[in-house]
Amino acid sequence: MPELGAPDYHLARFLLERGLAAIYLIAFAVAWRQFPALCGERGLEPAPRFLGVVPRFLDAPTLFRWTGYSDAGLRVLSAIGIAVSAALVLGLPQAGPLPVTMLAWFVLWAGYQSIVNIGGSFYSFGWETLLLEAGFLAIFLGNAAIAPPVLVLFAFRWLAFRVEFGAGLIKLRGDQCWRDLTCMDFHHETQPMPNPLSWFFHRLPRSLHRLELLGNFAAQLVLPFGLLLPQPIATVAAFLMVGTQLYLVVSGNYAWLNWVTIIAMTAAIADPVVNAIVGALVPGFHLAAPTFEATPIWFTAAVLLLTLVVVVLSWFPVRNLLSPRQAMNASFDPFRLVNTYGAFGSVSRHRDEVVVEGTDAASLEQGATWREYEFKGKPGDVRRMPPQVAPYHLRLDWLMWFLPLSSRYGERWFVPFLIRLLEGDPPTLRLLRGNPFPDQPPRFVRARLYRYRFTSAKERRETGAWWARTLMGEYMPPIALRERST
Repeated sequence: MPELGAPDYHLARFLLERGLAAIYLIAFAVAWRQFPALCGERGLEPAPRFLGVVPRFLDAPTLFRWTGYSDAGLRVLSAIGIAVSAALVLGLPQAGPLPVTMLAWFVLWAGYQSIVNIGGSFYSFGWETLLLEAGFLAIFLGNAAIAPPVLVLFAFRWLAFRVEFGAGLIKLRGDQCWRDLTCMDFHHETQPMPNPLSWFFHRLPRSLHRLELLGNFAAQLVLPFGLLLPQPIATVAAFLMVGTQLYLVVSGNYAWLNWVTIIAMTAAIADPVVNAIVGALVPGFHLAAPTFEATPIWFTAAVLLLTLVVVVLSWFPVRNLLSPRQAMNASFDPFRLVNTYGAFGSVSRHRDEVVVEGTDAASLEQGATWREYEFKGKPGDVRRMPPQVAPYHLRLDWLMWFLPLSSRYGERWFVPFLIRLLEGDPPTLRLLRGNPFPDQPPRFVRARLYRYRFTSAKERRETGAWWARTLMGEYMPPIALRERST
């Protein structure tokens, strides 16, 4: 068997393992807190109903296919995922025998796959697939006793390449504003969930918005090829691309999309290049070179088999990248092993928000007073600073952003959500920032459509508001529970 160890990539493996484990910990914590209300036994899109209409295992691989779904079972699985993730962050399984390390990563991958595949609309985001693909590759990173496998490191680089290059191509083929360099005039304001700095990025001069976009194209269409080149080019390309991803991190909330992408890029960082670059800036800096044992033959064989699987399955993402009808985020096998990625092929010019309100008035004819439900992340109160949420993921808030784009995005869950508010359902209310009806549920709820825009610098100084909004009309007329409306 050939020797596949890459001892010069000790730092890369450390960053890959610790970073991915941290994201998995967050993902399982999100599942623990949000899944029962969103997709549980009484969820807005109940997982048991999904399992009933999708009976074949390969159509949605999940452990719940054999155990049956229950909220208690979901929390047990989430707790296991949190515990194993925390252990990997601390490096405990990596210090043990190689099969133990591989088993720990397999538990995370299989467990999270089981959750994603029954999560319906609330788990339909591209970064779920990205985390699953990265988690599967991590199974083959090895333990602390052996050198990192070079082929697995290249598989991570290939993953980072597809994420960035796919996003660049979808923009070139998509909205005209990408090609005429005007998308960033709108994007910071209309992105799904702005953060505390988004207002300031939106207010940058238009000339800087053009530079933002040119830098984006360089990072997504040119630099990805550097990840696949020899050192030191690969390390330099990785550092530059990480910088562009961090720019996205500080300008918006994209759950763990940017962080998993950054983590995958670190597979291109070689210890000697880091020593040369950082050593020139910090005299005396030097990464210690660990000593490794010989790689077991059976593990080398497993890595070669993994490489063959990645090469064969890559045909479908490559074909998609070359297609004029490129899909933005798609999987081509039931276990999401090698996928295609992309983001923001189109950019909204205006920001419309669905605002949900309730009233405890006995009748709508009596001049009802309506109170708004505030969400944890999405815009509502115009005076509230957009919060920093990522890498945590507020799933309900994200889907609320999609509602104004098309009613089909909420056709399965939005009315059930309003019904849960009328019932005063505690798990649903915990998904929100607060409950404007703490004593008893409202008698009626409705949804209205507002157009939001960032305030100007002058408006911000005079009013303290981050947003200005204009009522566009009714999104959902008032509804009530039958037994309470009579």
